[in-house]
Amino acid sequence: MSFFLEALSFYNVFIALIGVFVGTLVGSLPGLTATMAIAVLIPITFGMPPSTALILMGALYTGALYGGAYPAILLNTPGTPSAIATTFDGYAMTKKNKGSFAISIACFSSVIGGLIGALFLLYLSPKLASIALMFGSVEYFWLSMLGLMLIASLSKHNLLKGLIGAAIGLCLSFIGVAPISADVRFTFGSQTLISGIEIVSAIIGLYCIPVLIALVLKQKQQQENIQTTAMYFWQSFHLTVKNWFALIKGAIIGTIVGILPGAGGS
Repeated sequence: MSFFLEALSFYNVFIALIGVFVGTLVGSLPGLTATMAIAVLIPITFGMPPSTALILMGALYTGALYGGAYPAILLNTPGTPSAIATTFDGYAMTKKNKGSFAISIACFSSVIGGLIGALFLLYLSPKLASIALMFGSVEYFWLSMLGLMLIASLSKHNLLKGLIGAAIGLCLSFIGVAPISADVRFTFGSQTLISGIEIVSAIIGLYCIPVLIALVLKQKQQQENIQTTAMYFWQSFHLTVKNWFALIKGAIIGTIVGILPGAGGS
């Protein structure tokens, strides 16, 4: 309880608000990730008490993850890799002039999901760590197979297009130094390609290109879609609480994926 009261001191709450604000700004810029924000701003924490520094880093990270929903919903371009799924329904709502409603729902979902994840971390850390250590090469292989099978199941309306997309993704992952044998593959003599193609840059870049073309072709229509001012606070809160089962299910799945080394939201 003493630690809890210390975290809720005026100074720490003020630092948390600044961290969330800066994190949201960083997350709303496509290409800038939560990890990047923490890496750049770590020197600021050197003169802070350890608890305050951790609060600032946590606020930056969670704010950046939420901030990725803004361009994902309004522009169909994910600000962070984990916001890619938000584009599926969020941008569709923006085209119906309900962009602010979608952003409000994303805000409540982020807050409640983050609190559930924090409770898991607080009370079940040793057990979650033991589960993470049980994951070996066999489990990661089947996790990869699950990802590939999901492509087929999610592409039911156009299976061929989904399989072509998966094949292109696998081909892009072959470029660079092999993780096991250290062979240099498909660099064509270029020093730049030795490090491979980063997944964040590839995914966000592939999402941005069609959106940029659409913005040029339908500029006036896009501006009309984005001009939404009402925040729908109580409506979105009621809708979020009403769908409590989906919220808890998503939080639990996210926590399980988050404890696995090397896995993440994206």
